[in-house]
Amino acid sequence: MFGKIFKRTPAKYMIIAGLGNPGREYAHTRHNVGFDTIDILADRYDIPVDTGKFNAHIGKGTIEGKKVILVKPRTYMNLSGDSIAQIVNYYKVDPKEGLIVIYDDIDLDVGRLRLRKQGSAGGHNGMKDIVKKLGTEEFYRIRIGVGEKPKGYDLKDYVLGHFTGEERELMDTALIEAASAVGAILTDGIDNAMNRYNVTKQNRSETT
Repeated sequence: MFGKIFKRTPAKYMIIAGLGNPGREYAHTRHNVGFDTIDILADRYDIPVDTGKFNAHIGKGTIEGKKVILVKPRTYMNLSGDSIAQIVNYYKVDPKEGLIVIYDDIDLDVGRLRLRKQGSAGGHNGMKDIVKKLGTEEFYRIRIGVGEKPKGYDLKDYVLGHFTGEERELMDTALIEAASAVGAILTDGIDNAMNRYNVTKQNRSETT
């Protein structure tokens, strides 16, 4: 629909998009951890995400000295690419170096983070749509583990469900770490940020 995004000159902004579904009924569900991370960034760096544009709520500001645009698509998860492709095109951003997408991952344990420079969408429908609309898999992503679907559960019901009390504690910590990982990418680069955050909590405690 929007065509492939070709190599561009260095962008004025870094686009940071958290994925989720709009509406109170979806707030703080497993599928909305991307939205929750954007909310933490907005609060931490005083960037109101309240401008309605590009089928999203966006906010412009500065994180660690870098100009950013925080994005919460309002298209519902499966059409996340509509919003993000519009923003990437409008601001002439090269996704390979100017886009970070934050989203939930059922293949990671609850609270586990995984940063990547690029890669396939896996089974995540929001990511599938972004890859399709951008025409590339080359953009940074922060995956937040929400845990594997229990046997016998419907996948849709699971990802649209809420965390248990114990899971919520793990997730609250993970969301803060995910927001900090954004800052690390902006200040230290993706490789250093991956080295820092792509470790288990057990391994991290052993090295600190």
